[in-house]
Amino acid sequence: MLSRLADLLVPAFGRLTVTSDPGAELRPGSILAANHTSLADPAVVLAALHRLGARPVVMATAGLWRVPVLGRALAREGHVPVHRGDSRAARSLDLAAEALRDGRLLLIYAEGGIPERPGAAEAAPGAFRSGLARLALRTGAPIVPVGQAGARRVTSGSVPKQLAGLATAPLRRPCLHVHIGAPVRLTGTGPVGTGQAHRAVTAAWRTAAGRLGEPAAFAA
Repeated sequence: MLSRLADLLVPAFGRLTVTSDPGAELRPGSILAANHTSLADPAVVLAALHRLGARPVVMATAGLWRVPVLGRALAREGHVPVHRGDSRAARSLDLAAEALRDGRLLLIYAEGGIPERPGAAEAAPGAFRSGLARLALRTGAPIVPVGQAGARRVTSGSVPKQLAGLATAPLRRPCLHVHIGAPVRLTGTGPVGTGQAHRAVTAAWRTAAGRLGEPAAFAA
């Protein structure tokens, strides 16, 4: 439901394009790792993946499960709540591993949150938490790097600015781009594996941001 809904709604708020690297594939049981910049980018990424025939389960903050209607839909479709800072955190990785073993695609945001910075400009992905690498090494699943750019042109900044951006996006219809990279398999553990995943997602983001002419994409 979420994937179909995203694919229906996103074109009303922006002009979405999708590209992929040679060798990119969305094989069952893969981890899709995307950069996180805006409240809008999960919908953008889901819409892009839906166009490619992929309908992943998503690892998302557990607070969304408390939202009426949305919470029931998330639970029904098998999405994975992420509990941070308590004993249920490990359970999130267990549920994610089960989804991968069942052949589901799993979408994860390894940065763990949205960056706090003003403006709609792009910036390279922030530091990754360790969960992505631990999950990949535990399950042997390949990581498919997903770079998205332009979602901050829909919503970014303070709450009033985000609401204003969302309200005006159907008139502005900003350009949005998602790029799918070739799968990678981690060869290191701990910080080494996390660094490998971060570089792969950063490369995919750089391609997406470059498509939109974002200055940060061309920075050293």
